[in-house]
Amino acid sequence: MADIAKFLVIAGVLLVVSGAVIWLVSKSPMGRLPGDIVVHRKNFTLAFPLATSILISVVLTLLLWILSRFRH
Repeated sequence: MADIAKFLVIAGVLLVVSGAVIWLVSKSPMGRLPGDIVVHRKNFTLAFPLATSILISVVLTLLLWILSRFRH
């Protein structure tokens, strides 16, 4: 029973953190950076956040690299 409780607490914390990150990103200019591709047609909109994806990838790579340096 303790394992289930621990899992639920961790899942709850992850949901709160991910919700806060999504909320903060929606308030920032992320998704509207130069290099993001948006195509508007009559009944269709395609958004491909290329620059945003590259920026997130670089930030996550650096963060994981830093965390891996502290583990060893």
